[in-house]
Amino acid sequence: MKRDLKKLYGLPNEIFFCKRCVISNQRPRISFDEDGVCSACTFADHKRSGIDWAQRERELAYLCDKNRKSNGEYDVIVPCSGGKDGSYVAHQLKYKYGMNPLTVTWAPLKSSSIGRRNLDAFIASGFSHILGTPDPIVTRKLTQLSFRHVGDPFQPFIYGQTNFPLHIAVNFRISLIMYGENGEVEYGGDSKNANSPTREVADHDSHYFSGMPPEFWIDHGISAADLRPFGAPRFADIERNGTEIHFYSYYKFWDPQENFYYCSENTGFSPNDERTEGTYSKYASLDDELDGFHYYLAYAKFGIGRTTSDAAHEIRDGKISRDEGIALVKRYDHEFPNKHYFEFLDFCGISDTEAVEVIDSWRADHIWSKSNDSWKLKRAVWDA
Repeated sequence: MKRDLKKLYGLPNEIFFCKRCVISNQRPRISFDEDGVCSACTFADHKRSGIDWAQRERELAYLCDKNRKSNGEYDVIVPCSGGKDGSYVAHQLKYKYGMNPLTVTWAPLKSSSIGRRNLDAFIASGFSHILGTPDPIVTRKLTQLSFRHVGDPFQPFIYGQTNFPLHIAVNFRISLIMYGENGEVEYGGDSKNANSPTREVADHDSHYFSGMPPEFWIDHGISAADLRPFGAPRFADIERNGTEIHFYSYYKFWDPQENFYYCSENTGFSPNDERTEGTYSKYASLDDELDGFHYYLAYAKFGIGRTTSDAAHEIRDGKISRDEGIALVKRYDHEFPNKHYFEFLDFCGISDTEAVEVIDSWRADHIWSKSNDSWKLKRAVWDA
């Protein structure tokens, strides 16, 4: 069954690419200016010349002072898997700003050995930590349904990753949740909150949950009780707690590569021994063996793979040139995550034939053409 991605995601029929980086207009919610420059690149310029970072740091200090507790209780929630970004935020808040963070992790679908080592090293560097592990049978069912019907096997992980910190905040009566970067602003999406430190709950739902209401999962055999750990607390409880979600990237210049160097020195973070399938890097999104399928489905749906995402922000960060980024996209973006493919099939309880059919059903006709059982992008960044 072919999906109507134009209708689902509002994708434009004509494909074009940012004049500064390698991202295309097929990324949901991205926008372009009259010069053909994407909103993420425009914001990257704004970060360098249009923001008073000293003033932003004063705002951060005020926020910390307002939320800091003097009785030894935790005063900020930091969602953190042990990766470079969350670890950087937690370490800065504790050791530079004197906060007492409670770090929380929603368990990966299938934890990787390097991911677990990095999480253990992070905790050992001086942090209290809670790991949320949902019912694995329910998680597998949700993953399979998400793969088939949403085109993203990570949807149940995204539910838990986003909502679990809210539960912990309410249960521990902690008002402040501090995430790392605002991905919508940094990587190209809805830019309306570009100059805001917080995220509205309505945006929280629309940006991360693919428009799938609880009724969808219940209609497919998942009970309300089974869904409960993946959902948010009651909104009245969130409001009563005074819960606020903030982004550290609003207060501090956000540079993922610099976060990597910082955490290598301060939290025991280690990169992978080999590059990650689908891209050229060794230090991003390492904690789940199955995350390659999240990125590959994005490649099938939007023609935007893991390399495109990595290269685009490294071009904006001044780490590589656009020509280098294009060469990397051409070399790695199409790469299928073979290393853990059979673990993925087993986890979802599906066959190889069905997996291929599902993936291909998400290939939009205006993005892909097929010849002799081989798929090809109709318009690639190196042809633009």
